[in-house]
Amino acid sequence: MASSALTEATSTIQSLVTKVEEKSKSGCCVGVGPGYASPKDAISGPRERLLYVTAVYTGTGRGKPDYLATVDVDPESPSYSKVVHRLPVTHLGDELHHSGWNACSSCHGDTSAQRRYLILPSLVSGRIYAIDTAKDPRAPSLYKVVEPETIYTKTGLAYPHTAHCLATGDILISCLGDKDGNAEGCGFLLLDSDLNVKGRWEQPGHSPSFGYDYWYQPRHKTMISSSWGAPAAFTKGFNPQHVSDGLYGRQLFVYSWPDGTLEQTIDLGNEGLIPLEVRFLHDPSKDTGFVGCALSSNMVRFFKTSDGSWDHEVVISVASLKVKNWILPEMPGLITDILISLDDRFLYFVNWLHGDIRQYNIENPAKPVLTGQLWVGGLIRKGSAVVVEKEDGQLWQSDVPDVQAKHLRGGPQMIQLSLDGKRLYLTNSLFSAWDHQFYPEMIDKGSHMLQIDCDTDKGGLVINPNFFVDFESEPEGPALAHEMRYPGGDCTSDIWI
Repeated sequence: MASSALTEATSTIQSLVTKVEEKSKSGCCVGVGPGYASPKDAISGPRERLLYVTAVYTGTGRGKPDYLATVDVDPESPSYSKVVHRLPVTHLGDELHHSGWNACSSCHGDTSAQRRYLILPSLVSGRIYAIDTAKDPRAPSLYKVVEPETIYTKTGLAYPHTAHCLATGDILISCLGDKDGNAEGCGFLLLDSDLNVKGRWEQPGHSPSFGYDYWYQPRHKTMISSSWGAPAAFTKGFNPQHVSDGLYGRQLFVYSWPDGTLEQTIDLGNEGLIPLEVRFLHDPSKDTGFVGCALSSNMVRFFKTSDGSWDHEVVISVASLKVKNWILPEMPGLITDILISLDDRFLYFVNWLHGDIRQYNIENPAKPVLTGQLWVGGLIRKGSAVVVEKEDGQLWQSDVPDVQAKHLRGGPQMIQLSLDGKRLYLTNSLFSAWDHQFYPEMIDKGSHMLQIDCDTDKGGLVINPNFFVDFESEPEGPALAHEMRYPGGDCTSDIWI
């Protein structure tokens, strides 16, 4: 990125931060741009009526393009709990994965901005789609395609993953490697508001050693990113030897925001193997957050210290289970997704292999308290060949209910919470190669989506029996459902400045 463009972007963001802080002190809102002036305002926003879900055929052998599914989540609607529209993308083999917006609450002070385009990076092909959701929210349409050759020629980046909008109107996307799948080629792609490639966001020589997710907290002039692994390794499934070979990450990368200088690398060690989803508290004044470390199955809290550097501590540990009839003698939980409620009171995360969802009170972020746990799948459920051997020698398996007479497949994976914190939606596909390895039934029968009712007074999680979206019965065959987004924004897409 040219130095003049970087200086202009930095000045714009700092100006917007100052305006937000001034308006916040005066008690009035900022403009009428997209999203909400504060997390508190978002909590009072309208109930979700639609969900956009990435649905994948890549890796299933069906020879069909991936698509964006629109799901009706309005309980008053006659099409409640049904897929009401499907938008196929233009190519085969993309592997749609995560999604983000062209504009969100970070642009709330910009009256010219509009949350219109859902950004769909294709993890495998490197292609990026922009979907117009404004013309007809129930039937989104394709707006633009950014081809992988354009991205790679201008930046050397491939395997795009997490997309966030910036207060400048630009879009920032983490990329996990180069076109050959080497992690050394990873970094951050910067697009302008019309999805033209501007270049890399980070300063030359300041790329991370691995890529995955990221979150920025402008008032602390900080962005923190995480590390999955080398695409050449993870796209072929999970091989434990690749961890020993150094092909998976265990670091957090701390950048100065918005100028893209790598200030600190935090080595999480064996307690933080494969750190994935990064979540700061939503309150933009707070200097703490969490990252779920998949393979270690630990929840790590990161925080700013008195000298301005960043430190970390393990605040939740999910013990590996001693098992029989599995590929390894012990099974990790595999924390693959986490989120924080907009009031910063609850942390939710999933254990994809064990099969449970957990709810923790984090009003004291250093000491989370378990308030809810629910089994909705996993490899250790009753009826499975895999059994847990307890310390006393007794054998145990989890109780997983059927929903609408349907057997729950796979394990809980992506989660999304309603603005008011009362409803948690979940899907069960992680990545097609890993689905095939750990839950082959999903390749044959597809994914499903559940809705969990969340008790935010006393704590607790209960399956809503009236909601079940079965991707087994899709017109082109069973599909793998992954990330979910509301048209009006949510607690994993919107960042406040």
